[in-house]
Amino acid sequence: MRSKLYLYVFLMFSFLSCTGERTFSDSLSGQPEIYPDYANVTIPQNIAPLNFSLVNEKNAVALFKGKNYLFEVAASDGHFVIPEKKWKTLLAENGGQDIEIVVGVEENGNWSAYEPFRMTVVTDPVDSYIAYRLIEPGYALWNKMGIYQRELASYRQSVVYESKMTGYNCVNCHSFCAQDPDKMLFHMRAKFPGTVMIDGDQIVFLDTKTEQTIGSLVYPSWHPSGKYVAFSINNTTQDFHATQRTEVFDTASDVAVYDVENKTILTTPVIASKGAFETFPTFSPDGQTLYFCSAVARKMPEEVDSLKYNLCSISFDPQNGTFGNKVDTLIHAIEENRSVSFPRISPDGRWLMCTLSSYATFPIWHRDADLFMIDLQTNETSDLTNVNSQEADSYHSWSSNSRWVVFSSRRLDGLYTRPHLVYVDPEGKTGKPFVLPQKDTSYYASLLFSYNIPEFVTGKIKNRSYPIMKKAKDPAQIEKVRFTLRNDTE
Repeated sequence: MRSKLYLYVFLMFSFLSCTGERTFSDSLSGQPEIYPDYANVTIPQNIAPLNFSLVNEKNAVALFKGKNYLFEVAASDGHFVIPEKKWKTLLAENGGQDIEIVVGVEENGNWSAYEPFRMTVVTDPVDSYIAYRLIEPGYALWNKMGIYQRELASYRQSVVYESKMTGYNCVNCHSFCAQDPDKMLFHMRAKFPGTVMIDGDQIVFLDTKTEQTIGSLVYPSWHPSGKYVAFSINNTTQDFHATQRTEVFDTASDVAVYDVENKTILTTPVIASKGAFETFPTFSPDGQTLYFCSAVARKMPEEVDSLKYNLCSISFDPQNGTFGNKVDTLIHAIEENRSVSFPRISPDGRWLMCTLSSYATFPIWHRDADLFMIDLQTNETSDLTNVNSQEADSYHSWSSNSRWVVFSSRRLDGLYTRPHLVYVDPEGKTGKPFVLPQKDTSYYASLLFSYNIPEFVTGKIKNRSYPIMKKAKDPAQIEKVRFTLRNDTE
C-alpha cells in the first residue's frame, strides 16, 4: 500500500513539476488530521469551498484533483483557503464522482505527502439558502439575537430580523411554507409578543393567546397548501439539572392547527388533552396526516426523567379543517426506552426523520440525542450510525428535493450547536455529514453563539425588518385570533 501511495504521489507531482511545481520526496502513513473534518464527506456541486486547517502542521500544500482538472493551494500558517473560482470549476466537472485531496507538508526542507482523502460530489443540488437563529447559550443572560440567512454557494450571511429592532426581545421559531422564502412566520416574545406572518409583502402581526388555550402558539409546521399551520401550545420552563447545564421541559402542552384565512385556532380533544403532553406537530407532504409527539402527563420537574414522548399521527381533512377520531402510534417510547422529538417528513413523502433521546422533549441539551429515520413505505428504519456523533444531534429539516438534511450538532466542541449537512440518496443511504463551511477555518472556535433551528429555503429572504418593527410596536396593528374546538371529526 505504501509503495502504491508513493508511486501515486510521485506521478501526480511529477506532472506538476513539469510546470515548475514541487515534488515530494517521501510519503506519510494515514490521512492528515484536519479541522473541520471534511475527509470523505459527500457534498453537492453548489456548495462554498470547504476550507480546512491542519491540526499539527503549518507549512503545507494541498493538491485538489478531479477527473480532468487539478490545482494546488498553499497553506497560510496551516490554513487552506480554496480559490472559489477553481473550486466551482472542480465541482462542476466532477458531478457524480470523487475528488481527491493530497496534503503535503515540509519539515527541514523535505516535502512529504499524506495519503489522499476524498470528497464525493453528487449532482443532487442543495437548496440555495439556510435560515437560522444565532443565540447565546440558553442558560445565560442575553441581549442580542437574530434570525439570519446564509447563501450555501458562498459565505454571505445576511439579516432576516434582529431583535435590536424591537427592544432586544426574543425572536424564535422561524418556519417556511415548502421552503418558500416569501411565505414564512416567526414569533416574538417578552417585549412586543406575537406571531409575525409573512406572505410576500403582506405582513400580519398576531396575538395568538386565547381564553381557551394554555398559552400562545409555539412550534410551527406549515400545511403544504399554505392555508394552515400546525402549532403546539406549551407551558415551557427551564431548570438546572444534575447531569447537564440545564433542562427545558413542558408542564403542559397541546397541539392545534391555525386556519390562516379565517384566523382561527382549530383543535380536538384527542390532540389537546389534560392527560397528555402533545407537542412538535408536522404535516405530511400531502397535507392529510398530522404527526406529533405525545407523552403521558407527568409531575414536573420531579418526574422529568420518566417523561417519554411517542411519535403519533392523526388524519386531517384540509377541505373542512377537521381531524380524525383515532390517534395512531408509530414509535412507542416506553418500549424503546427513548423519547421522540422533532418529526420531519421529506417532501417526497418517503422518509420521516426525528430525534431520539433518553427522556423529555428538548434534546438539544442531551448528549445522547441522535437522529433516527423511518421509511414510510416499508416502516423499516435506516442506519444513521455514520450521521450521529457522541454529542447532541437534534433539530433538522429537509431540502425541497428530499436529498439533503441540515441538522444541529454539538460534535465540534460539545458546547455550541453548529449546522451540518448530510446527503440522503433515494434509497435512504446517507453520506458522511459536514459542517457548514466558513471562509475562516477558526470561525466556529471563536463564535460564542449557537445556530438554532436551521431551515432550508429555496431563495433569498427579503429583509422586511422595518415594516415588521412598525407592526409590532403599533397596538392597533395587532390582530386577535379565534378558537374553535372541533368535535365534528371526520
